[in-house]
Amino acid sequence: MHKRLLGHVFSLLHADKVLLDEKWNYADVVSPYFRIYYIDDGEGDILSARERCRLEKGYLYIIPSFTLCHLRCDRYLSQYFLHFFEESPDGISLFERDRKVMKVPAGKTDVGNFKRLLEINPGRGINRSDNPKIYERNVYYKHYQELNRLVSDATVIETQGIIYQLISRFIGSERFPAGDGDPMSSKILASISYIQQNLKSPLAVSSLAQRANLHPDYFSRIFLRYTGERPLAYIHAKRIERAQYLIATTRLSYTQIAETTGFETLPYFSKIFKKVTSLTPGEYRRRNEL
Repeated sequence: MHKRLLGHVFSLLHADKVLLDEKWNYADVVSPYFRIYYIDDGEGDILSARERCRLEKGYLYIIPSFTLCHLRCDRYLSQYFLHFFEESPDGISLFERDRKVMKVPAGKTDVGNFKRLLEINPGRGINRSDNPKIYERNVYYKHYQELNRLVSDATVIETQGIIYQLISRFIGSERFPAGDGDPMSSKILASISYIQQNLKSPLAVSSLAQRANLHPDYFSRIFLRYTGERPLAYIHAKRIERAQYLIATTRLSYTQIAETTGFETLPYFSKIFKKVTSLTPGEYRRRNEL
């Protein structure tokens, strides 16, 4: 587990301190990158399908990638923020089983880390708009990724270390048990890892069950128990997450993206994409372009 965790690489996108007001009110925000907030004054809300999370002074918050939410401030909010992409050696996010908003009390080290992050990465604010539908565009991603290539090796290493420290505040043993209190089956963990590493390949439920040496019906039941989704729905969700990332950060054609994410035909890819995101691939790309 520890070696896998240390294999994750984080690519800085934005980092800044901002003062927000009632104009910060954006629904249906879902991003291919992570957000971490530190609130040093005022109040706001992060609303998701599961719950309402109050933004309060003195707390850290994380919004994992591909977590649908509504960002809102009623009057005034003073916020440090960090946006970053995640890459992992096996394709499995650190928050694979916790795609939800999380909140922890901030300590002096957390505040110092945010201030140091801004000090060594100046000019990494959004500087255009606080509306995600404006700044979540391919051209902006490329601009900030180019900035990452221009900084010194020392800054890259220190930035990675700070992001690791901030992420660590949300990771504890209590996060990893399944919802019913049982540790996740090793066979299901192995299946999840296999799915993430083989999105381009055929992924029949019967084949996954065979790899786990389980009957397909029983495999589907325990997969649902530990992940909250049937295997096919999970496969579709992971393929579409990868497709969203590729649409947002590359200029690959839809046919190339469909092939890369394991869909046999473009029409089928488009059908599943819209089913999962409520948008066509073209609509999603237009939201990420000028």
